[in-house]
Amino acid sequence: MFLRILYILLAIPITFIILHTIIRIIRYFYKFPMPQWMANVIDNPLRRRIQPPDETAIRHGIEPGMRVLEIGPGNGTYTLATARRLGPEGELVTVDIEPKMIERVQHRTKAEGITNIDARVADAYDLPFENESFDLVYMITVINEIPNIPQALAELHRVLKSSGTLVFSELFMDPDYPRAATLTRKVETLNFSLKEKIGKFFYYTLIFEKSK
Repeated sequence: MFLRILYILLAIPITFIILHTIIRIIRYFYKFPMPQWMANVIDNPLRRRIQPPDETAIRHGIEPGMRVLEIGPGNGTYTLATARRLGPEGELVTVDIEPKMIERVQHRTKAEGITNIDARVADAYDLPFENESFDLVYMITVINEIPNIPQALAELHRVLKSSGTLVFSELFMDPDYPRAATLTRKVETLNFSLKEKIGKFFYYTLIFEKSK
C-alpha cells in the first residue's frame, strides 16, 4: 500500500514534466494564441498563489491615473486587478486577437461593474491607437505566443509614450516560458532598455524603458 502511494506521488510530477516538455516542443515550432477554452485552466489557484493578481499590478508599476495597454488578457483576472489599481481616473485598454477571449473579459467587466476597461479585438502587429498613446504596456505569459516578436515590439514602441515602460511577467509553468536573459536580449535589440528585473527563475517580471 505504501509503495503504491509512493508510485502515485512520483508519477504526478513526472507526468507533468513529460506533458510540459511535449507542449513546449510543439509550441516552439507552432506558435498560436491561447484558445479561449483554456483561459480558466490557466487561471487556477496555484498560479494565483505564485503570481498574485493585485501584487502583479504593483510589480508592473501601475499607478492611479495611468493609461495602460494590456496584450492578451486571458479570462480577465489580471485585467481586473490592474483596473482596480488604476482607479477611476485611469484607463486600461486590453486587446486580444481572439474575439471570444475579449467577450469573456467584457462580460466579466460588466458583471463586476468596472468602468475603466476598454476590451477590444486587435492585432499586436497593427494596433488601432495613435503614436505615444500609453504610459505603460504589459504582457503576462504572452510574448512567446506571438510568431513575429520584433514586429509586435516595434508596434508597442510606437504606441508607448517617450517616457513609457514595457513590462513582461513570466511563469515557468507556462509552456511558452522564456528565460529572462533570452527575453531581455530580444527586447533590448528593439529600442528598449532593461530598467529592472523582479523575481527569480520560476516567476519574474522585466521592466523596460522606451529608448529613442
